[in-house]
Amino acid sequence: MPASLYNSLGEYVDLLLDAVCAVDSEGRFEFLSGGAERIFGYPTAEMLGKSMLSFVHPADRAKTLEAASAINSGQIRLDFENRYIRKDGQIVHLLWSARWSADKQQRVAVARDISKLKQTEARQRALYAISEAAFAAEDLQALYRHLQEIVQQLLPISGFVIARLTAVGTVFLPYQFFSASSEQSKLVAEALCRRLRVANSDSLPVVVEELNQQSAWLGVILKSPEMSLGALVVQIAQSSNANNAADAELLEFVAQHIATAIERKELLARLHHYALYDDLTQLPKRELFYDRCRQALANAQRNSSSLAICYLDLDGFKPVNDEFGHAIGDALLQQVALRLQQCLRKNDTVSRFGGDEFVILFSQLTSVAAVQAKANAIRLALSKPFLLNSHAISITPSIGIALYPDNGDTAEQLLALADQAMYQAKQQGGNCCVLCHP
Repeated sequence: MPASLYNSLGEYVDLLLDAVCAVDSEGRFEFLSGGAERIFGYPTAEMLGKSMLSFVHPADRAKTLEAASAINSGQIRLDFENRYIRKDGQIVHLLWSARWSADKQQRVAVARDISKLKQTEARQRALYAISEAAFAAEDLQALYRHLQEIVQQLLPISGFVIARLTAVGTVFLPYQFFSASSEQSKLVAEALCRRLRVANSDSLPVVVEELNQQSAWLGVILKSPEMSLGALVVQIAQSSNANNAADAELLEFVAQHIATAIERKELLARLHHYALYDDLTQLPKRELFYDRCRQALANAQRNSSSLAICYLDLDGFKPVNDEFGHAIGDALLQQVALRLQQCLRKNDTVSRFGGDEFVILFSQLTSVAAVQAKANAIRLALSKPFLLNSHAISITPSIGIALYPDNGDTAEQLLALADQAMYQAKQQGGNCCVLCHP
């Protein structure tokens, strides 16, 4: 090839965005095109004669050596990926095509920078993972833990803190993770969260950072489309000249979706609560009561034990509403629910079925006399006056009781029989307990 044409080709190669490289059989650079400096960040003179492995990310050195050995033996690789560390400390993702030149005794390769593609893929995976976690996590703590794991896949973090705002604007930290226990780290994280709270505005999210010799702290406000939820703060190890600006930009991008995930999880939790619990008294609704009753029946069948269902209706509740108004009537129902809960054990359940009707599940009973004693204790507790808005209101209950296995073996049977017994109590004048007979 004429020298002029060879020199022209060399100039064209230097114009390529990709890097053209040649290394000897020992893996030392012998040629680098102009694109190499754009990709690796090193002047060509600083790389020539040095081993390629000294620039490869430590985690990728083993697979790079394996690929190099295969290429040296005659294989052609067109899709090998690994990571290099640039001179400025940033990590660059490369896609290589390479072959062995027997006559030159060189491995000739072309490297393409695919870092932006990898970042886009990583962000997309993170968004999918965040969205999935919002639905799959059992509760907020589980969601926070999943979010920490997702961010760890994007950034080399050693600390992860979520701060939330209370209704009065104060800050509390419901989730903290540190790879090494450090009170100083916790104090820095909390201080940064409070700085974010002060810096918060109604416009764009705010990113603040705090640097020292050991680590970089990055924080961003968690802002959903509706409101500011709090802040996210992470600690990034300063093992190299990390690009904190790029890390902060990535954290801010992820934080927007994390805020949405937290808000969605809280919405789902509220909807779940509304579906299962009564708005006024916060007692379980009918569906949740049936579920707990079936569980208790299954346990009683396994253990050959007894349980009871008590159907309770308040005597003379309508006159309270008529005389004092529905606001006082609602407050009375709330106080009744509170007294009922105070009369129960942890493994018992009280539910509001509607209006002034309550149903109680007593599990693991030792005798009929025991459930009669419990029902009578409830009757006495509710018979004491309720003080509401300076009004002393007296009310009494009528209680019907059905037993398993004496009266039935399903929740529906027991509930119907307890309801019948409650009406018998009403017919007897109220303020009494009636036990259903076999």
